Amino acid sequence: MNDRSSGIENFNELKFSREQGYFDKSYIVHLLIVLLAMAAFFVVLHFRDIRVEIFEIDAKAPSYVVAQTDFDFYDDEASVILREQAFKDIGKVYKLPEKEVQDARLELENFLIYNQDWRAFAESSTFDEMYLGISAVEQALLQLKFTDPRTVAKLKQVGLPVAYFTIFTPADLEGAHTLPKPVWKDLSEALEKQYPHLEKAISFTLAYFEKKKWRVEEDVQAEDRIRKSLSKMIPAKYSHVRAGSRIIDQGDIVTNRHVMMLQAMKRALGEKKNLWYPATILGSLIMSLVLMLICAAYLKVNHPKVIASNRKLFLIVSIVVLTIVFAKACEYFLLSSSSTLLENVRYPLFVPFASIMICCLMNPSLATFTAGFLTIILAMTLAFENNGFMVMNLAASIVAILGAYHLKRRKEIFGVCLKAYAACIAVIFAIHFYEGSFWKGVILSDIVTTGVFMLLTAVLVVGLLPLFESLFKVMTNVTLMEYMDPNNDVLRRLSIEAPGTYQHSVVVGNLAESAALAIGANGLFCRVATLYHDIGKMATPQYFTENQQSEVNLHKLLTPQESAEVILAHVPEGVEMAKKAGLPEQFIDVIKEHHGTTLVYYFYRQALDQAGGDKSLVEENEFRYKGPRPRNKESAIIMIADTIEAASRSLDEVNEETLMELANRLIREKADDGQFDECLLTFEELAIVKKTLVSALIAFQHTRVKYPRRESEIPEETTA
Repeated sequence: MNDRSSGIENFNELKFSREQGYFDKSYIVHLLIVLLAMAAFFVVLHFRDIRVEIFEIDAKAPSYVVAQTDFDFYDDEASVILREQAFKDIGKVYKLPEKEVQDARLELENFLIYNQDWRAFAESSTFDEMYLGISAVEQALLQLKFTDPRTVAKLKQVGLPVAYFTIFTPADLEGAHTLPKPVWKDLSEALEKQYPHLEKAISFTLAYFEKKKWRVEEDVQAEDRIRKSLSKMIPAKYSHVRAGSRIIDQGDIVTNRHVMMLQAMKRALGEKKNLWYPATILGSLIMSLVLMLICAAYLKVNHPKVIASNRKLFLIVSIVVLTIVFAKACEYFLLSSSSTLLENVRYPLFVPFASIMICCLMNPSLATFTAGFLTIILAMTLAFENNGFMVMNLAASIVAILGAYHLKRRKEIFGVCLKAYAACIAVIFAIHFYEGSFWKGVILSDIVTTGVFMLLTAVLVVGLLPLFESLFKVMTNVTLMEYMDPNNDVLRRLSIEAPGTYQHSVVVGNLAESAALAIGANGLFCRVATLYHDIGKMATPQYFTENQQSEVNLHKLLTPQESAEVILAHVPEGVEMAKKAGLPEQFIDVIKEHHGTTLVYYFYRQALDQAGGDKSLVEENEFRYKGPRPRNKESAIIMIADTIEAASRSLDEVNEETLMELANRLIREKADDGQFDECLLTFEELAIVKKTLVSALIAFQHTRVKYPRRESEIPEETTA
C-alpha cells in the first residue's frame, strides 16, 4: 500500500528544519567536515597499537610467547649482577667519632689558654688565628674517611671525589689507634692549600693531634652514599633477543624479566612499523581515501539529503569521531595497564554508542551502515581479538538499532541497552561453546565486562543525546514527548487565554495522529505539532468562534476585509510567538502551512455580496493565507483534520454519511485549489486519511444512554 522507504525518509526529514543557513550551504564548511573525517580515518588507521600479552608477575603464564622480532631489552637481573660485582670492590669506610674530635679540640683550646708554650712554636700567630686553625682542622677531621686502597682506586675510577679519603684500615674498633703519619701529611697538604694564611696554626694543631690516640668507627652512611652513586654510574645492561626465541613457556612463573622482555618487544614492533616513512604514510592516506569514497558513495545513493546538508553531515562525523576517540582512549588505558585488564576485557563494545545516537538523531538505515563500517575499521585497528570483537559489536548494534527506532523517553535507552546486552550474552555463550572454553572461567569476566560497557553506553547516550539535539537542532521522538507536556509554558497560556482553541487543538491532534499512523506517517509529530498550530489565536482569542463565550459575534462590528485580516493574522502572530518561545522550526512550518494558501471563503463571500457579486471589486489575495502550502504529508494531514473537525461542528446531524460527504467536499476543494501539490500525498493515502478521520469523528461524537432522573424524596403524609 505504502512505499515504506519513502515513508521512513519523510519521517526522518521531519527531525531537521528545512531552513538552511550559511553553515548548511557553505562549501568551505563542507570541505572542512570532509577533511575532519579524513583525518580521523587516517589517525585511527596509521597509529595502530600492537597487542602483546603482558602477564601478571608471579602468576603462571597461560600460554607460551615467542619473540616476533629482534629486540634489546633492559636486563634488570644482569644489571643487578653488575652492581653487585661493583659493590664487591668497595670496602668498609671508617671515620673519627664526632665527640672524639670535639673533645680533642676542647683539650687543645684549654692548652692554649693555660699553657703559653705554643707561642714559641707559632710566634707570628695570634690567638684568633690559632682558634681559626683549630676550627679548620676540626672540620677536616670530621670529613676524614679511612678505607682500603682498592676502594680509593675504585672511587677514582668512577670519578667520585676522594679529597678526604685516606688509606687506613684499623685492626679493631674497640681500642684507640695512633693514626699513621701519611694521614696527617695528607691533611696538612690539603689544609695548607686551602688556608695558606693559617699555616703555623694548622701545623701546630696537627702536631698536637698527631700524638693522640683516636677511636675509629664504621661510617655506614658514607658507604651507602658511595653505593648509590656507584649504582647510578654503572651503565644499564641490555640483552639481545632474536626473533623466534621463546620468551616464556606455558605454565612458567612470570617474573619481572619476562615483563621487561614483552614490553621491549612491543616497542620494537612499534618502531618496526616505520610510521614516519613516506611509504607508510602514503599507504594510510590511500586507505583513508578509499574509506571516504565508500562512505560518500553510500550517502549519495541512499541519503543524498545528508550530503546536501552540512549540519547532518557534521552530526554523523562528530558521532563517528567521538566513538573512535572513545575506543582509542579505552585501548590505550587497557594496553598501558600493568594488570591483566586486557586479558579480562576481550570484547569491548564501542559501536553500539554510535548506532543508538545515529538511529535516534538520524535514521536506522544510516545507523546500520555506520555500525558495520565502524566495526570493520575498529576491528582492523584496535588491539583486540578480531572475530569476537566484530560479532559482539555488530550483534549489540543491530539489536540496539531495532530497539531505539521508536524511542520516546530517555529512560527507555537503558531498556534498549539491556536488550543489546542480552544479545551479547547469547553471543558470548556461542563463542565459548564453539571454542570449547565454556568451563574455563573466562566466560564470567566476558559477561561482566560486556555489561559494564553497555551500562557505560547507556549513560553516555542519555548524557550526550540532549546535547546533540540542542547543538544540531534535531527533533527526535524524545523531544516531541517533552513538547507534549501540558505544563509547557505555551500550552499553559493557550489553555488559559484561549481554552476553546486549546480543546480544538487537542481534538485535531488526536485526529491527525490516527490518520498519520494509518498511512505510515509520523503520528506523534502530528499530534504534538497540532497542539501548537493555532497559538497565534492567543493574540485575539475573542474573534474565533471556539473562544466566544456569549452569543455576541465581534465580527458583526467589522467589515469583511477587517474580519479576514484578523483571522489571517493568527498565522504570522503564531510564527512570532513560536520563535520567541524557542519552538522547533518544524512546528513553525506547521503553523505556516496548516492553512496553506486557502481562501477565508466566509468573509470573501460576504465581501462579494456587499459588492453585488462583482469579483473585480474584491481583491481575492486579501482573503488568502500567505502559505506556504503543505510541504510534507504531516502538514497536509493536519490541514485536513483541522478543516474537517471545525466544519463538522456546523452539521445539524452527525453521522457517517454526513461526515463522509463533508470530508469529500472539503478535500476536493483543497485539492482543486492546489493545496496538496507539494506534499507527496497520493490519492490512495488521501482516501485512507479521509476514512480514518470520519471514523474518528464518529467515535468522538458518540452518544450515551440517558440516565433516569432521581425521584425527589417522598413527602411525609400529613394528618388532618
